[in-house]
Amino acid sequence: MWNKLNKSMMFCQMMFGLSFYGVMVILTRFFLEELNYSEADTMMVVGAFSSIGPLFAIAGGFIADKFLGAYRSLTISYLGFSTGYALLVLGSYTTNVPMALCGIALASYARGLMSPSYPSLYKRTFDTQEHFENCYPVNYSVNNVGALLGQYLFPMFVLVLGFHGSFLLSSILAFFALATLVIFRKSLLTVGAEIDQKPVSSKNWISFLVTSAAMIALVFFMFSNMDIGQNIVYAIGLAAIGYFIFLMLKSEKSDALKMGTILIMTALTTAFFVYYGQMMTSMTMVTINTMRGDLFDLIPIAPEASMAMNPLWCIIAGPVIAMIFSALEKRDIHLSTATKIGFAFILTAIAFGILTMAVMGVGEDAIIRPEVFLLIHFFQAFAEVIVGSLVVAFILSVAPKHIENFSVSLFSVAIALSGIVGAVFSTSIAQEKGQVITQEFVQTVYGSYFQLLTILAVVMVVVAFVASFVIRKMLESSKQAEIALSESNA
Repeated sequence: MWNKLNKSMMFCQMMFGLSFYGVMVILTRFFLEELNYSEADTMMVVGAFSSIGPLFAIAGGFIADKFLGAYRSLTISYLGFSTGYALLVLGSYTTNVPMALCGIALASYARGLMSPSYPSLYKRTFDTQEHFENCYPVNYSVNNVGALLGQYLFPMFVLVLGFHGSFLLSSILAFFALATLVIFRKSLLTVGAEIDQKPVSSKNWISFLVTSAAMIALVFFMFSNMDIGQNIVYAIGLAAIGYFIFLMLKSEKSDALKMGTILIMTALTTAFFVYYGQMMTSMTMVTINTMRGDLFDLIPIAPEASMAMNPLWCIIAGPVIAMIFSALEKRDIHLSTATKIGFAFILTAIAFGILTMAVMGVGEDAIIRPEVFLLIHFFQAFAEVIVGSLVVAFILSVAPKHIENFSVSLFSVAIALSGIVGAVFSTSIAQEKGQVITQEFVQTVYGSYFQLLTILAVVMVVVAFVASFVIRKMLESSKQAEIALSESNA
């Protein structure tokens, strides 16, 4: 089942997880301490960094399909990661804000280029579809292992290597992946799609370079002007959704109803990932200001490294959730995807309820133990795995074949929109530099914010269960419309 090609690609996936999430976890302190950004501006930039890449996956898929093929797109994406992190090294050495923003803009574009290319090429390294489906969860775990190690270790690397040394390490790790793809070039091209095996015309190279330069410039502008940048994300996301609605209105009734369920699912996904995005923004700021001590008094952990608790629990959550749903199905209990998302929001409400109680009940020293955040991430990670693993599968199950890929891209649109919306929400707890973190401050500012999020999560539980009922009715109506259409054609 396993061969040197899919193992080499999993190595690339590991290098991505280590380098990308390692950079992400130290960006908050980098912008706060090295570039002297305010808390509000820092949360907007970091939130955008976590979300803009998925938005540009739409363009990445188009480039891979029409211009370069998956192999070349993936190779160029790792070159983009390595170069982007190298620009962060220079930006750190010289305290040059434009250089640093150019680095994360290039890395964001590279992520958009990588996202659709990697699974497409990885799938072709297996002999059968069954082998691919059986092994892909392992690849997902490899990515989470990389993210876990990157988020846990890089804050410690900063203490020894500084920011510039840590960014350089990320650049080297990404370069290892690039070198691996080059070494296995002939074999990967052999199993690649037809477009991978053909030479790229000068016209396509020029189109790719012009398109890439324009998009990287756009991302750089967005990071440099986040007030305008967030509106650009909204515009692109809403344009994609608007076009989907346009296609829906032109479709037959049966397809239109199915596409309507995709819109409902996209809305639920957007709402959920607003909560997920808090991990990179408001929760990171809270841990930096309040989390102190070693985990279980044994495991040293930097405050910003609390994000590493998420992939740790995700690695565990995947098999557990699969076993739970499998056991329910054996007992003839079949839950719809929207119903499962309702349970995900229950877990989210519990997670943020625990966080609310922690900040509301903080002592006079304004310190929260790491174990509290470990418990919070437990519930949120299980919720994330439910939503992250099931929504795309649902979309693929109902999307009309002729717009299947575009329909799936709405999942990336939801992540992008939620990342910006979540970052905007987070700025409400941002404080000016020099703010003394006291018990009253934590209880009043952080407490009120997370209490509101907890209440809204409970509301979303109700919304998700109502949506489940509506989606079921829409799919039933779609099936009846299909029967009526086939009878009329007969």
